[in-house]
Amino acid sequence: MTEIALSGIRTFDFASDAAQARIRARYRAEARFKAYGLVAIGLTAFFLVVVLTDIVIKGTPAFTQYRVVLPVTFSASDIDPQGKADPQSLRGGDYQAVVRNALRSQFPDVTSRVDRRALDGLVSSGAADRLRDDVMADPTLVGKTVNAPLLLSADADLYFKTGSRIDRHAGQGTLTISGVSGEVTIQSTAPDFAADLKVVKQSLYVRAQTLRTEADRQRNYARTLEARKAEIDKALTTATPAVRQEHATLTADIEAMMQRVDDATKRAAELQARFDAATSVETLDETLPSVLVQINGGLVKVTQMTDTNATATVILPLKSADSATAGNWQVLTYVVPEANRRLNDRQVSWLEAFRAQGAVQSNFNWSFFTSGDSREPELAGIRGALVGSALTLFVTLILCLPIGVAAAIYLEEFAPKNRLTEIIEVNINNLAAVPSIVFGLLGLAMFLNFFGLPRSAPLVGGLVLALLVLPTIIIASRAALRAVPPSIKEAALGVGASQLQAVFHHVLPPAMPGIMTGTIIGMAHALGETAPLLMIGMVAFIVEVPSSITDAATALPVQIYLWSDLPEIAFQAKTAAAIMVLLVFLFVMNGTAIYLRRQFERRW
Repeated sequence: MTEIALSGIRTFDFASDAAQARIRARYRAEARFKAYGLVAIGLTAFFLVVVLTDIVIKGTPAFTQYRVVLPVTFSASDIDPQGKADPQSLRGGDYQAVVRNALRSQFPDVTSRVDRRALDGLVSSGAADRLRDDVMADPTLVGKTVNAPLLLSADADLYFKTGSRIDRHAGQGTLTISGVSGEVTIQSTAPDFAADLKVVKQSLYVRAQTLRTEADRQRNYARTLEARKAEIDKALTTATPAVRQEHATLTADIEAMMQRVDDATKRAAELQARFDAATSVETLDETLPSVLVQINGGLVKVTQMTDTNATATVILPLKSADSATAGNWQVLTYVVPEANRRLNDRQVSWLEAFRAQGAVQSNFNWSFFTSGDSREPELAGIRGALVGSALTLFVTLILCLPIGVAAAIYLEEFAPKNRLTEIIEVNINNLAAVPSIVFGLLGLAMFLNFFGLPRSAPLVGGLVLALLVLPTIIIASRAALRAVPPSIKEAALGVGASQLQAVFHHVLPPAMPGIMTGTIIGMAHALGETAPLLMIGMVAFIVEVPSSITDAATALPVQIYLWSDLPEIAFQAKTAAAIMVLLVFLFVMNGTAIYLRRQFERRW
């Protein structure tokens, strides 16, 4: 009887070789799955670090600004020509003339109109505004000369931030120069220009290679056009007027293209010949690296050179024409050609003169946080965008929080479970997945076109973002209410509380951490939205900082979008810096949500 009972019991084999092999295979599969997960997490972390590092590297320069400290004379003839000394008269003074006079006093040899304009371009137009503020704060400055920091232009500021690609080496021989101004000749007793001549020759070779590559590309494209032209030639006698016109156009294009190919090939051959002629006199132009010689307190720009001598133009006047011994003069090679730079050689020499005088200083760029937008990169700030984002989120919060929580409470606790309620719930879930630009189109059609609300205002932006965030808050609030144990509500009802009292006094308070977490995450989502705000006109260029929800404004994501589309190089750093500020706000908001959830969450 016992044998019969035991025969029905299922037995498992754990000791055989086959069973051990299956166990080892299962462990290997688990180890592979764990490895895949770690690799996925590692790749995610790697790409996140790469993105954040790139943003930080590009955005960090925007948080500093360079200024040049110069003696500035607040001449009464410029800032108070009527001698009234009243605030209105001082405010209308010509402070740009004060800045220009301060610059030209440092370089009295700059007399031509072109050079003066280039010199004035080193300083930002906002430098005059700073001087105006100083005089308005202290009118006794009129007629005095003080050392004042002048904000540099974006190009000059970028010159000091990015580090100039200038190779410097001291002269090894004795240098003789023929004069102190104009065109001069310089002669060294050693081959001090050999290394610089090699750099110039290498540049010639690279340009020749580029021209040959471009000629080959044009030649191949011309062959494609010739093949098409040959097809038309076969049926040209019976072709339509449109085909005949195409044939004529192809013929003209092929001829023009082959002419460009011939020109590029000829130019490449000339450059290659200059590269191969190692002992020839080399002529420098704006398409080649700039070679400057610093001697006797001045600076000259080389126009022709060999290993030991050169012809040059004086940029900064020399104190004397005396010979300079080894180590007392140096050669500066600017690798980037003048044609590819925003600053020419004269402007570079002036900036280097300021650096040598110790007049250049770097400060934290507080104006990035205190100024509104500007067409000048060095003057542009995010204060207007920050205030616009704050006002927009304020409107969004006061609308979506009470409405969202009230809707969640009604649907979860009071609404009858019928078909209408199911349709509402399905629509809310679907709205949470609708692309954000659809809400922008809705805001454009309803709030702007139908109701006539002001365009590009935080009021409209808040209404649109409230529609965007509302489904998320309702879903999160319903989940928080559902997470409260039903026994709490049942106990309240059991001691005589009404349905309303049970929900608001006993269910809602424990659910508030989850509701606040969902609300903050929804607001963080709204903070980073751009597409809906573009549709309602918040893409406009706004200089003034908004003071109410009906003033024209922009938002931080839109400001980032606008700056990213501008051609100036300095705006690239501004864009990355604004992204850093936006990420900080998002991290703070999400961190606050995590803190609230952990601080007030209850374990049931």
